[in-house]
Amino acid sequence: MSRKMMDCRDFPSESKCTLTIAGEEDEVVRAAVLHAVDVHGHRDTPEFRKEIRKSIKPEPQPAARR
Repeated sequence: MSRKMMDCRDFPSESKCTLTIAGEEDEVVRAAVLHAVDVHGHRDTPEFRKEIRKSIKPEPQPAARR
């Protein structure tokens, strides 16, 4: 299964949050919701979780090591 990611820098924020979360999709959703509620004051609702899930991206593959 490919890893997914979410980066707070992709969203406007007064706090200028730089957290990046990566893992399997369900892990990223769970962690992103906890972070958004705790740090950014969002409410954990089914609609919010749906928005989080839509904003998740594939994690870029690391460059080959030499």
